[in-house]
Amino acid sequence: MNSVGISLTTTIYALPGVREMQAQKLEILGVRNVGQLLTHLPHRHEWVRAQAGIAELEPGVISSAVGEITATKISGFGRKARFQAVLHDGDGRLDLVFFNQSFLAKKIPVGTRLRVQGKPTRFGPGLQMANPQFTIIPFDDESEVEDDAYRPVYPATEGLTSEQIWGIVRSVLEPAIGLLEDHLSDAYRAEHALPGLGEAYRMMHAPENEDEVKAARRRLAYDELLMLQLGVHMKRAHLRRTLTAPALPRTSEINERIASRMPFALTAAQQRVVDEISRDVALTTPTNRLVQGDVGSGKTAVALDAMLLAIANEHQAALMAPTELLAEQHFLSITEMLAGSKVRVELLTGSMPAADRAGVVGRIASGDIDLVIGTHALISDAVAFRSLALVVIDEQHRFGVEQRAKLRVKGGREEETETPHVIVMTATPIPRTIGLTIFGDLDISTIDELPPGRSPVVTKKVTREQRKTVYRWVREKLGQGDQAFVVVPAIEPGSRGEGKVTDLRSLKKELEGGELHDVHVAALHGRLKRDTREHVMHRFRAGKIDALIATTVIEVGVDVPNATMMIIEDADRFGLAQLHQLRGRVGRGEKPGVCVLIGNPTTEDGMARLNAMVETTSGFVLAERDLEIRGAGDVFGTRQSGAPPFRVADPLRDTELLQMARRDAAAWIAESPTLDRAEDALARRRLLKAHGKWLGLGDVG
Repeated sequence: MNSVGISLTTTIYALPGVREMQAQKLEILGVRNVGQLLTHLPHRHEWVRAQAGIAELEPGVISSAVGEITATKISGFGRKARFQAVLHDGDGRLDLVFFNQSFLAKKIPVGTRLRVQGKPTRFGPGLQMANPQFTIIPFDDESEVEDDAYRPVYPATEGLTSEQIWGIVRSVLEPAIGLLEDHLSDAYRAEHALPGLGEAYRMMHAPENEDEVKAARRRLAYDELLMLQLGVHMKRAHLRRTLTAPALPRTSEINERIASRMPFALTAAQQRVVDEISRDVALTTPTNRLVQGDVGSGKTAVALDAMLLAIANEHQAALMAPTELLAEQHFLSITEMLAGSKVRVELLTGSMPAADRAGVVGRIASGDIDLVIGTHALISDAVAFRSLALVVIDEQHRFGVEQRAKLRVKGGREEETETPHVIVMTATPIPRTIGLTIFGDLDISTIDELPPGRSPVVTKKVTREQRKTVYRWVREKLGQGDQAFVVVPAIEPGSRGEGKVTDLRSLKKELEGGELHDVHVAALHGRLKRDTREHVMHRFRAGKIDALIATTVIEVGVDVPNATMMIIEDADRFGLAQLHQLRGRVGRGEKPGVCVLIGNPTTEDGMARLNAMVETTSGFVLAERDLEIRGAGDVFGTRQSGAPPFRVADPLRDTELLQMARRDAAAWIAESPTLDRAEDALARRRLLKAHGKWLGLGDVG
């Protein structure tokens, strides 16, 4: 096919030689046109050896061979049935096995001449190929695979093989890559030793050797990282160029007043972060800082210091939490710390009675509230501040860039260019590569020191069969005056989980017939009303409840110094960050804490998570392990950040490329802050298409 009549938007259905069923299968893979076909990249490549005699085949090497089928049989039944055949070429024998394809018995009878391609393995005294690709060939066809070939292997789907996809790609590859425009100039590519965009796609789909694949992958991975870095630097430059925030200077008098409100002296790490924030907010350039610290490192004290600084400068401050329980916990702890002060603190959540909520909203607008603590309710259209100078967002990974942007426009001042300073916090430490990538628009501060007196929590993993032993120990500790958390994955049997959901431990099971049914237990979960939750937590803190049986609503923010035991049922069902957060609920007093993980993992990932929890208590180490276990694709996925996942780049192995893209993007945006030069037009279009929505770049330039 030549380039006449084909474009990158030409549908797959319009391509000559593509059957309708194949086009439908490609649609399932997200491929609807020629451009998407180009970007449907191979997930690996493999050498295919030239056609050889069966006697010359090497185990483990992908090869082709031709012979005649001399025997066949079907073994097994139903879905587990398999078709077996013997291929002879006169000099050697090759056993073929096709799993779940018994229908091939009619297609490949004895006497059929067959060309097969696959990876032979040792099978008894001879060789076997499992599920090889095959072609039925006439006896007068003497064609062979003439040369070794380095072939692409594509993500495929049922009814459409990688080989078929390769055939379709090959039919349009040359004219299609000729249609690609490169957003990087010849000089830029030469400086960075990068191939052209069209050549990179050619080398990914039809490489001559491994080196071409490496060069192509480097170019395409760099493009992905560069586009994201251009986006975050453009957003950052826009905020700093066009928006202003109120300056919040820290005087010695303000410093003394704030320090008097803190129940303990700050650690050196906390003080360092307080100083970093103070330098930021003293300027009229809007602060956009991420404070990360392990569980129990004292992020709330640092946040409160910043909010009191805003209030001391006669402005308002807000703290937004992802759940009502966490907002309530922040409200209780902060009001306790500010008891007797003139600071007016109130709570705003979605479940408040309408009249109470309206009253709080009115006092926020009039300036009669200095510090408001709430959930997503803070960013509803009804809420307007009189003079919001600083926003703290807890658990950053629960909120997207768009939600941060909504809070920015609630400053309450007449000038549209005025915005509050923003500080985001997370107790789930972020691997450096992710910090540089997803949170590239944020400055990062790290609290890497725990307050004195905190002893590491001992973590043990046990099987379900050992549950009774665990709970005997729990009962002994309860008898000695300690308290426990029991976390379950579901409220009612069958309400969550995979497979045999009725096997999962549930809150209802534990309450009605669990190991602790005859001690003082209470339930805590997200369906309870606020008053009930507060009552339960008050009684638990007061020691009137021995064990709290809860869902993951207690994951963050709950602080009960006398609670020393964290029992997590079906622990393999939870993510690593969740497990670490839950573990952080115990050992917060003078007594050491113990976390017991009960579960029978059925996957390698589940086992790896539990092993990681036992091996380390460092959230920073666990963050890196989580990245290794889940892979960059999931961590960078939409659910985590709002960002589209990378197709080619892998921050785990592309660290140097990421650093290069970050430097290049910073320099590019410094020269062209909105990419509005004529030579930047194509890069700008591709940037906005890839990241414009989730980064909120529509208002830039």
